[in-house]
Amino acid sequence: MRDLLIVLRYRKAVSYGHHVLLGALETLSTDISYDVRFATTAAEVVDEIRKELPATHRVLVLWSFYSPDALTMAEELRRIRAEIDDPAVVHVAGGVHATAEPVQVLDAGWDIAAVGEGETTLLRLVAAGGDPTGVPGLVYRDGEGGLVRTGRAERRELDEYPAFSVRWKRFNPIEITRGCVYACRFCQTPFMSSAKFRHRSVEDVKRHVEQMVAHGRRDIRFITPTSLSYGSRDENVNLEAVEELLATCKSVVGNEGRVFFGSFPSEVRPEHVSVQALRIIKRYCANDNLIIGAQSGSTRVLDAAKRGHGVQEVRDAVRLAVQEGFRVNVDMIFGMPGEASDDAAASLALARELADLGARIHAHTFMPLPGTPWREATPGRIDPETMNAIGELTGRGALYGHWERQQRLAGQLADTARAYPRPGKSRTLLPLVSEQEPRPPHGSGDAGAGREA
Repeated sequence: MRDLLIVLRYRKAVSYGHHVLLGALETLSTDISYDVRFATTAAEVVDEIRKELPATHRVLVLWSFYSPDALTMAEELRRIRAEIDDPAVVHVAGGVHATAEPVQVLDAGWDIAAVGEGETTLLRLVAAGGDPTGVPGLVYRDGEGGLVRTGRAERRELDEYPAFSVRWKRFNPIEITRGCVYACRFCQTPFMSSAKFRHRSVEDVKRHVEQMVAHGRRDIRFITPTSLSYGSRDENVNLEAVEELLATCKSVVGNEGRVFFGSFPSEVRPEHVSVQALRIIKRYCANDNLIIGAQSGSTRVLDAAKRGHGVQEVRDAVRLAVQEGFRVNVDMIFGMPGEASDDAAASLALARELADLGARIHAHTFMPLPGTPWREATPGRIDPETMNAIGELTGRGALYGHWERQQRLAGQLADTARAYPRPGKSRTLLPLVSEQEPRPPHGSGDAGAGREA
C-alpha cells in the first residue's frame, strides 16, 4: 500500500510554482512511497481521490492561489469536501495568500496553510508521510481547534533546488532572482521572500538551459521581480553579471534558440534602463519589447509607495527604449492610497505622453493585497474623468489591462482585511465564498510563481 498520494490542484495561473515544488521533489531521498497526480478541475480532484484513496494511507491535495483567487478557490474546496470528507485527505494551501492570511485560509476550509517558501517545507512534509507535526513553515489547528504554528519556513539559495521538473516534464521560465530590495508598499513579493535579492548562479542557469534544450525547448525566459537587478545585492545595476548570464544562455541555445529578457514574465525598473543595458539585451535576446514598471505619474504617490524612482526616470527609460527599437509596455496602477485628483491627472498626463512616444500602458487598479503594508488601505476606485481618459487611450490601442475586474476584486480584498484585522483591531464577520472571477494581482503574477508554496 502506498504511503502518500500528492494531488496538485493544477491551474495555469500558478503552474510555475507547482513546477518548482515538483523539481524540489526530485531531490528528495526518502523511504516514504508516494506518487503525484495532476487535477485541472475540482471534479478531477474528486476522481483522483476516489480512485487512489483505497490504496493510499494519506492524500495531500496541494493548492496554490493568489489573494484575488482565494474566495473562488474556497468555494471549490467546499464542493470537493461535499463529495469527499475523509480524514485521510489533507488539503494544503500555499502561496502568497496562504502566507499572508493563514488563519483565513484555515477558516475557509483548508487543513494546513503553508507559510513562506515551499520547497523545503514540502520535502519535510512528504518525508513525514503527510504528518505536519514539527514541520517548519506550517499553520494548522490541533484536535481542540487551537492554532499550531510550526515556525519559519527555511529559505535556501536558489541553486539548491531546480527551477522546474524534468522528471514530470513540467518546464517554465527559469527563476533567476527571488526577493526584492525595493519593498514597494503595494507588492507581496518582498514580504514573502524577504527584501533582499537571492540570485541563481550562471552555472546553474546554464544547466537548466541545457536540460530544456535536451527536451526540445529553445525559448528561454526568466522569472525575476526586476530583470536588470540580476547579480546585484542592492539598487545598483551589475551589467557585467547580466551580460554573462545572457551570453551563456545564448551560447547554449545557439542560433536556433531564443532568449527573452525584460519581457513577460518579468520587467525592468526605469532607473536601470541605459543605452548600454538595452544594447546588451539586443545583442543576445530575441524580444523586441520591454516591460517597464512606472506605477504612477505622481511624484508624491511614488514616494508614498516607496517605489524608489521618480517620474523623470520613467520618461527617460521609455524614450531610450523606443530609440533603441523596443516596443515598450508600461505598468501603471490607478487609485493608489491617498491618490488625489491632481495625482490621477499627473498619471494620465504621463500615460498620454508615453503613448505619444509609442508605448502601451498596462493599466491596473490598486488592490490592498494581504501581506503588504497597504493591506488595510482603501481599495482603488477609478473616477469618471480618469475612466473616460482610459477609454480614450484604449480606443487608440495605447492601453490595455484588467483594471475593471481589479476594481471589483479590490473591494473583496478590503472585506477580508476587515474580517481578519491585524492584532488590536476589531473583526467584522463576512462571508468567505464568492462566485466572482479572480485575476492575478499586480506585484504577484507568475513572475513570482517560483515562490509559491
